[in-house]
Amino acid sequence: MTDSPEPEPRRRPLIERIGLAVIAAAMAVMFGAVAALSWIGGEPFLAVMAAIGCLMTVWVGVVTTVRG
Repeated sequence: MTDSPEPEPRRRPLIERIGLAVIAAAMAVMFGAVAALSWIGGEPFLAVMAAIGCLMTVWVGVVTTVRG
């Protein structure tokens, strides 16, 4: 049995990475709005969960854009 190296995955085109980053940014803004409004409305659990969703969405958008 031989261990053949896997080929490097194909990188996404730049325009596709930019498009995905824009979508991630729009979703992060929505999560951020839910977090802020939930905090103002007195729902701290929902606010924290929405803030975590915002941070995760930003993280994935950056990783997608940089790594491709």
